[in-house]
Amino acid sequence: MKVLWLCNVLIPMIAEKLNLESSVKEGWISGMTGAVLEHQKENGIELSMAAPVPRFMFPENHDICRRVIQIEDASVTFYGFYEEVGRAEVYDESLEEKLSKIIDAVKPDLVHCFGTEYPHTLAMCRVFPEKKRLLIGLQGMCSMLAEVYFANMPEKAMKKVTLRDYLRRDSMTDQQEKFAKRGLMEKEAITLAGNITGRTEWDRLCTRKWNKECRYFNLNEILRPEFYGKKWDPEKCIPHSIFVSQGDYPLKGLHYMLMAMPTILAKYPDAVVYVAGNSVVEYGTLKQKLKISGYGKYLRKLMKENHLMGKVVFLGKLSGEEMCDRYRKSSLYVCCSSLENSPNSLGEAMLLGMPCVSADVGGIPSLFVDGEDGILYEGYRAVKASKSGGRHSADEENERQMKAVAKRLAGAVMEMWRDPEKQAAYCRNARNHANKTHRKERNYRKLMEIYAKIIADEQSDDEKA
Repeated sequence: MKVLWLCNVLIPMIAEKLNLESSVKEGWISGMTGAVLEHQKENGIELSMAAPVPRFMFPENHDICRRVIQIEDASVTFYGFYEEVGRAEVYDESLEEKLSKIIDAVKPDLVHCFGTEYPHTLAMCRVFPEKKRLLIGLQGMCSMLAEVYFANMPEKAMKKVTLRDYLRRDSMTDQQEKFAKRGLMEKEAITLAGNITGRTEWDRLCTRKWNKECRYFNLNEILRPEFYGKKWDPEKCIPHSIFVSQGDYPLKGLHYMLMAMPTILAKYPDAVVYVAGNSVVEYGTLKQKLKISGYGKYLRKLMKENHLMGKVVFLGKLSGEEMCDRYRKSSLYVCCSSLENSPNSLGEAMLLGMPCVSADVGGIPSLFVDGEDGILYEGYRAVKASKSGGRHSADEENERQMKAVAKRLAGAVMEMWRDPEKQAAYCRNARNHANKTHRKERNYRKLMEIYAKIIADEQSDDEKA
């Protein structure tokens, strides 16, 4: 079976062979790639992968590049194409010609698109003619994320524009509008696909609203290999240290965490929040002041008001191994986003068997059981302006909601730390749950079943015709 994967990023095992920088995002693709290649002799899959690459990768007068990559005893054929990934809200029609060339070269029996966040997925859905052999794997849901992007921030803060935001046309309102535009492309792609894989009841219901005819398959993800076989140890972590896996834009809800900290510090004065990813609050040099974003300024304001300087540590970009190490050093993982489908960071924390607290939003209840795996608290709730008060009333309500979410978050954190015996039970349950959800062999077998089902049903339709 010839299978073509369309990916948003270069996974490390491919990037290394091409001497290109890899991405730490979408690590589940690495996990599934490893499983497919490990079983390549038995599954008979001729795997090709396509992903955006830098311009310098292309020979003169070519707009795609091809490399056959050997990974131990298996091989994958990689196709690179250029796309302005920094402008993911803009549809580039030239992608259709590039992806058509890749389709003609591969002649795939099945196309599997990983994610709907970028225009290349819509381009593939438009040009691949056999929609019944087209499979989209849901990841983030841009259209839904756009609706909750500001996460109860006050209007004055969300409309703040710094020099960096102005020059890049990347203020918080710009970012929200970009998500909305990406969401329109996402919806069209889903309406074109004959098959969808998802992981949560929430993403299944979202899909059904846009495409009632497509077949929906449940498929859990294989996590990054660094997280299997390792375990969190309460004796080896930093007491009262909180780990947040991302916090550089409003949707991830770091402002909720900062507003929760004064309450937490009153009970646990040694508490510290560690945040993975680039720091958006640096302001020490002229260059940093020029580069700070509106959201970064808002976070700095909260840090000053709540006396959190030295209590929030940004860790920078971390590799899979470094992320795993940071989880295990932390006494608690927190997911404070305004919306998530099934965050792999939560899955990684659960797989390590560490204490977890999460907002009860989106698809999270499908993979994390409140009161068994850890603690869910009521997170973001949409606010509507009253007829009498207009925007001003909505802004006041957002402020009230933001403080209420922060209070519930603080309560959940302190509840987790208050009872070591209950915490230990949560950790055991979370680890057992994640070992089932993210079991490599089972999820690989499920993917093979899905592929076989799609191909068999297509062949059956051909015979009927």
